[in-house]
Amino acid sequence: MPTLSSGTTDYMSDRSRRLYNFGARPQRLLWGSTGTKNLEAPKTLYTAALAAPFTVNTMPEDTLNAVAVNSDPIHSLPAHGGDGEEVLAQFAKEGIDVGALAEQLQDEGAKSFIKSWNDLIRVIEKKL
Repeated sequence: MPTLSSGTTDYMSDRSRRLYNFGARPQRLLWGSTGTKNLEAPKTLYTAALAAPFTVNTMPEDTLNAVAVNSDPIHSLPAHGGDGEEVLAQFAKEGIDVGALAEQLQDEGAKSFIKSWNDLIRVIEKKL
């Protein structure tokens, strides 16, 4: 089994590193359905912006194909999160309720996944 040393995992705490060395695996952030809905936006808009180490990204096939042929380099977010806290603080300074926005996005995302699940179940039921 692979082990991690402190020099190779700057993003992990000592406790996380010890757990990893005993077989635990970190939970990965999931970016769900990162295709663009706006037909005028580049198909790689969200995949490029959300590329980060130790994440899982689900995307429609046309987005995956666009990423595969994209000649622009995709620079991934740093493992430590970069300046995310500063960006959110700037949003708040401009009057955006970041907590309410996060709740709204989570609610809309959950509803979208539920709708997709129900659509899938209906298709399966028609085939039975």
